[in-house]
Amino acid sequence: MILKTFGWSFAVTALGLVAAVFYGGWTGFGIVAILSILEISLSFDNAVVNAGILKKMSAFWQKIFLTIGVLIAVFGMRLVFPVVIVAISASMGPIEAVDLAFNNKEQYEQLVTDAHPAIAAFGGMFLLMIFLDFIFEDRDIKWLGWLERPLAKLGKVDMLSVCIALAVLLVSALTFATNAHQHGGAHVDKAETVLLSGIGGLITYMIVGGLSGYFENRLEEAEEREHEEEEEAERTGKKKPAVVMVGQAAFFMFLYLEVLDASFSFDGVIGAFAITNDIVLMALGLGIGAMYVRSLTVYLVRQGTLDDYVYLEHGAHYAIGALAAILLVTIQYQINEVITGLVGVVLIGASFWSSVRRNKALAAAEGKAAGSDEKTEVSSGV
Repeated sequence: MILKTFGWSFAVTALGLVAAVFYGGWTGFGIVAILSILEISLSFDNAVVNAGILKKMSAFWQKIFLTIGVLIAVFGMRLVFPVVIVAISASMGPIEAVDLAFNNKEQYEQLVTDAHPAIAAFGGMFLLMIFLDFIFEDRDIKWLGWLERPLAKLGKVDMLSVCIALAVLLVSALTFATNAHQHGGAHVDKAETVLLSGIGGLITYMIVGGLSGYFENRLEEAEEREHEEEEEAERTGKKKPAVVMVGQAAFFMFLYLEVLDASFSFDGVIGAFAITNDIVLMALGLGIGAMYVRSLTVYLVRQGTLDDYVYLEHGAHYAIGALAAILLVTIQYQINEVITGLVGVVLIGASFWSSVRRNKALAAAEGKAAGSDEKTEVSSGV
């Protein structure tokens, strides 16, 4: 099971580390290894959320997610995105940005550092919206009931999450952004930049939400048509075209999953800039980490972990909320990436432990109920 699910990840790890040694020596090896661990720790919440969607897909489409999907994740978000950041922030063409990344790494690092307030505001607002939409939704299963019940009631107010996100952005722009950290230890006023970037992150989230809703609707329509055709086939005795319909439904689900997966990659990319400005090492490290995250997603699905440990999804979203707050704080203050990763690990670990305790309590309750039934049967027999 482990080898079948993580086989590609092991292979990519070996190739990536060998490439790192040839490219940057043992220093490059160490950087790639650190980036891989960083990506896994920061993106475990990604795996948990993705698993909730991937469990609806067949084994074939899970393989597609691990092959074609990973090319989109690694080369699209882990390689192209850092270049796009520099190109936009420095108002230069993509080819010029790539040349700068390879041939003038000091200037590249300066541009990335100076662009951090905009990156943090964009990514922070995007992740904050994911967190807010989750906690304001009324769910049957609640982890922190004392907190989630009142928040679910507040969530009935239209556009509440957007209003709160805009308020957080305004406060961040008037506090952290007025003394934003820049290259060389300098601090400048980036309030306007943070406001514009944060609004951009909010708009991007709303677009992604619209696309996600579109794919979900297409999936529901496909499932409804499949159900109707199955009923028709039973009445007429004809063979039902289930494979075609399942394929269509899974395809739209795959697109939906890729949109969400891309949105979660901001944190890993942003965190990588604090470790290295070498785009090759960054792509190798984040690519290895992305492979493990995707393999972990499939593993969670095949083991039924989310069904067994029902609070994991809650912990993942709380970790996303914490990461959003950390990103906004880093506009002015530097926070070690180890702390960022540990916050997510602790929250998810706590949700896992709570799930274990819940399962034990349910098992004990079922055992008592079964014991009472047996006593009743014995007494009636006597």
